Amino acid sequence: MKIPRILLAAPASGSGKTAVSCALMAAFQERGMKVCACKCGPDYIDPMFHREVLGVDSKNLDLFFSEEEALRDGFIRHASGADLVVTEGVMGYYDGMMTDSVKASSFEVARALDIPVILVLPCRGASLSLAAVARGMIEFMPRSNIRGILLNQVSAMTYPRLKQMMERELCRAGHRIPVVGYVPRDDAFSLESRHLGLVTPGEIGQIREQLRCAGEILSRTVDLDAVLSIAGNAPELSNAPGTGPAPAENVPVRIAVARDEAFCFYYKDNLELLEDMGCRMVPFSPLRDAALPEDISGLILGGGYPELYGEALSGNKGMTASIRQALKEKMPCLAECGGFMYLHEELEDQEGRRWPLVGAVKGRTFPTGKLVRFGYVNIERKCPDMESGGGTPEMDREEDPGFLLPGEQIRGHEFHYWDSTQGGTDCMAVKPDGRRRWECVHATGSLFAGYPHLYLPSNPAFARRFTAQCRRWGSRAERIAGRDN
Repeated sequence: MKIPRILLAAPASGSGKTAVSCALMAAFQERGMKVCACKCGPDYIDPMFHREVLGVDSKNLDLFFSEEEALRDGFIRHASGADLVVTEGVMGYYDGMMTDSVKASSFEVARALDIPVILVLPCRGASLSLAAVARGMIEFMPRSNIRGILLNQVSAMTYPRLKQMMERELCRAGHRIPVVGYVPRDDAFSLESRHLGLVTPGEIGQIREQLRCAGEILSRTVDLDAVLSIAGNAPELSNAPGTGPAPAENVPVRIAVARDEAFCFYYKDNLELLEDMGCRMVPFSPLRDAALPEDISGLILGGGYPELYGEALSGNKGMTASIRQALKEKMPCLAECGGFMYLHEELEDQEGRRWPLVGAVKGRTFPTGKLVRFGYVNIERKCPDMESGGGTPEMDREEDPGFLLPGEQIRGHEFHYWDSTQGGTDCMAVKPDGRRRWECVHATGSLFAGYPHLYLPSNPAFARRFTAQCRRWGSRAERIAGRDN
């Protein structure tokens, strides 16, 4: 399949990749093009920003979560029908999971998917040194895929001389790589960090207009046709033989998925995998809806910002009671990070106020003032002889081992400043290098709840067991309802 595509990379974080990526997408949208977005790494926030503000479908590309073949198949599926795919890199171009490895870096993704790279080079306070940085980035690894350079924080007056110097010096080193344009210093390219995650409905229109203005500026300062030429020269991609979505079950199963300002972090690949298995996602709002949707057979509570909405979540007694009752009746439930916090008896907010919530997990979740956990993890279900008790105190331990069997693993990611007095003891979180591990997750037959964000395609059997249990639960609920009637 011919997929025009580029990846925006930089020497380090803070180089302007997000603002430039969004502005370029806005500029190409203004041309009437159908643009798709991707984000390297496990971060939820940039893909959410792409969708909510730009209206661009977006997904994560991550080579810790996925093997190369699966990554390629997912990318092709996501990009089908797009005129252009813009991928935003993560951190510095070669920065991977460890300080001395390119594993899971933007470079590894670009090489796996043959994506031409445009290097975003911050230029404040430098001139000839920029050529040294660019040459080092190009030559550091074979097949760097760097095909163009975009100069950031440059004035219209200095750009022609910088462009001439950069292209001359790179040509002397044997690299005929064009400088495709520049990004001027302008407030339109200033995205406050809170706007990358905490975008309220009232702000979306304002930020959308800001990015439209940024795109309009880039249409004058960047050679968009040159960018499209670089994207169009990307090699064709093909699926591995026999790949593609598995046939779904004939009878769909309705799964309630929390979707509002407090719960908004979901990997697109997770939801697509469940949909391929016959799940029908039914969005609901724990902030505003009075109870869970009717005729559901499972529940997913994703990550987000419940700590910012403690009063509203606690005040919605109908919803907390509805979820509490559903879990008592053993409705299958996945709860990650913010969703896990919502299941606690109490949530303590940043001001020290405590808000009673669902109460399915005994204990309190509280702020620590620092990053508690950060990074990739393998989540391993403890074998019976490893069990240390604890788990979910008020729920009877069930014979069904649940969605993750003893000894199995599923990949995930943690990033949270809140902690819990009952973080769970049913699984072990193990860092990829194996040097650190800790207990985590409440896992009964029907519940899997903890701080880690899971990547379900890394263990499709987990998703199949969840879906199958939802079907069994729904059939049982229908039989009971039939007898009652």
